[in-house]
Amino acid sequence: MALVVPDYDAAIAFYVGVMGFRLTADLDQGRKRWVTVQPPGGGVHLVLARAESAAQTAVIGAQAGGRVFLFLQTDDFARDHAAMLAAGVTFKEAPRHEPYGSVAVWQDPFGNRWDLIGPGLSG
Repeated sequence: MALVVPDYDAAIAFYVGVMGFRLTADLDQGRKRWVTVQPPGGGVHLVLARAESAAQTAVIGAQAGGRVFLFLQTDDFARDHAAMLAAGVTFKEAPRHEPYGSVAVWQDPFGNRWDLIGPGLSG
């Protein structure tokens, strides 16, 4: 999955340095780089794609029209929510409990909205 970002290094600093994602590739391709990161525990790799035009810059943080479109699943919602708060991650709402699990919307520094989702009260 590609995520349009304004700058490779800023995106790596956030996703790897703050969120604890694993940098799985950073390959120089001349005018651009192939940069991928993966959340702790595995899952989908994100391609951090630097915007190269005004049209691409315009969609940074708005690739889903302002909706949540990225989901970070955790096995311990309280632990990861607290760690993210301590790291300065911006949550757009207080945690809530839904039939499918605990959830809270957070936003990366580029404006992308994510759900942090943990197991439901029954496990």
